[in-house]
Amino acid sequence: METVLVTITGKVQGVYYRHSTVREAHHLKLRGWVQNMPDGSVQALLQGEADQIDRMLAWMRRGPPAAVVADVQHETLASEKRYEGFQQL
Repeated sequence: METVLVTITGKVQGVYYRHSTVREAHHLKLRGWVQNMPDGSVQALLQGEADQIDRMLAWMRRGPPAAVVADVQHETLASEKRYEGFQQL
């Protein structure tokens, strides 16, 4: 199981990005969370198998229809914590 921290920039707040991320994460059976950041970006922590995370990152580069994604940065973390489910913070 991998753990990846993702930061998404662009027009990603106020466009249902977090809500859509939760829905897509549930579909892919990922665990973790997603939240708005004070600088206007969205941050997410994804836990799951590498192929599921790759599919989620591909979706995050597009986002929901109203979003305009400028960039998606991600880094793999060494995490002992295991999340249950995926939630919007």
